[in-house]
Amino acid sequence: MRAGLGDETVETLFDVYQGRVSREADLVIYWFEKARSQIKAANSSRAGLVATNSIRGGANREVIDRIETDTRLFEAWSDEPWVVDGAAVCVSILCFGKDDGTLRLDGKIVSVINSDLTAGAVNLTKVKRLLENANVAFMGDTKGGAFDIPGELARQWLRLPVNPNGQPNANVLKPWRNGLDITRRSRDMWIVDFGWEISEREASFYELPFEYIKEHVYPERSKNRRESYRVLWWRHVEPRPQLRQSLLEHRRYIATPRVAKHRIFVWLNEKIISDSRIFAFARSDDTFFGILHSRFHESWTLGTCSWHGVGNDPTYNNVGVFETFPFPERLTPDIPTTDYAADPRAKKIAKASKRLDELRNAWLNPPDLIRIEPEVVPGYPSRILPKDTVAAVTLRERTLTNLYNQRPQWLVDAHRDLDAAVADAYGWPADISEEDALAKLLELNLARAAANGPVVANGVDEDEQNGNGEDAEE
Repeated sequence: MRAGLGDETVETLFDVYQGRVSREADLVIYWFEKARSQIKAANSSRAGLVATNSIRGGANREVIDRIETDTRLFEAWSDEPWVVDGAAVCVSILCFGKDDGTLRLDGKIVSVINSDLTAGAVNLTKVKRLLENANVAFMGDTKGGAFDIPGELARQWLRLPVNPNGQPNANVLKPWRNGLDITRRSRDMWIVDFGWEISEREASFYELPFEYIKEHVYPERSKNRRESYRVLWWRHVEPRPQLRQSLLEHRRYIATPRVAKHRIFVWLNEKIISDSRIFAFARSDDTFFGILHSRFHESWTLGTCSWHGVGNDPTYNNVGVFETFPFPERLTPDIPTTDYAADPRAKKIAKASKRLDELRNAWLNPPDLIRIEPEVVPGYPSRILPKDTVAAVTLRERTLTNLYNQRPQWLVDAHRDLDAAVADAYGWPADISEEDALAKLLELNLARAAANGPVVANGVDEDEQNGNGEDAEE
């Protein structure tokens, strides 16, 4: 909005709609709020508006919730393709106001239209954030400039003698991953990372990394409208210190793309910096990984997320998706792994989870096609390289997106075993339907939220709230 309207206009808009429209909402939502207020004031009777389908989630839906309360959603299309002037998107169409007739959603008569434009009895717009899930899932690092470098350049700097301060470049060079590295294959990208406390003078002792970002980052950051970004130009704009501190006690952590066709979770080494297109989980146990990768969590994510891009791919975020998901009793994220290590349910989930991960890795990196090469300095994860050019061609197609597109029987079976273990942890039959499982999860969510009290938002980032971001996979 700022790029198109300018700071002054945007700030005026924020002031006028203070308390009515979230600052994180899209521009189009202001027209929905204007229509709602006119209908409530009896200056209009009905309205019909079109917006991208992100209207159904995140900060945008706050206004749709109010429309549902103050007026009546009587006809809607939740997810329609829309091509205008070469732009291909998916849109939602909402008709609301004074109308006592039949309700229709996507052309079908329904008994209710929820504010997320669903008609099911399980209304996931009512979910609450759970205290037990707080401070576990984090958006990855937002670099705010060309801090990323190819692996070969990073290795050249890693091999150099120590700097004038007696410290190696390894202190400020880290492997870097974004959503594409997860859904496809690692591109072998690294990042210059001076953390969130080091001064410019201290950073300059790391000669080549510092000079590189001075040339490639400083020119743009020096023009940034936000003072902290402009003045502290050698640091990433949002290095996520809370995530980094949370990972100190782990040798690995879980990551998932913010936007992707398939909801995939993977393990990343503790040394790897996750980009902001990734959500990272400060947990390292197979039980937690297994619950995340169950069909129950996946169904929950699809019911609470927003949708993005030409591919209309589901998003993920910590506030509306993860922090509302109720884990099985006594296996919740606020309980240390050691406390449930002996629980038979946890062991069963961990076994199935580990098996799934092992099978996927064996498919992604068959031992007869790869070689393992230690990094040039100790402490970093080893490199996985193709044995030859023929192997490289085959490995290029071995991606998690391709695997889940194909869904071979062994993958289906591995997920079925994992789902059965997670269902057992909830006390449900293995063949419980998706609708029944969501109904039970919603009941759990509301009961726990009522028992433990509300979660107070703490520095929620715009993208964290909405889950917006570029597609991780075409």
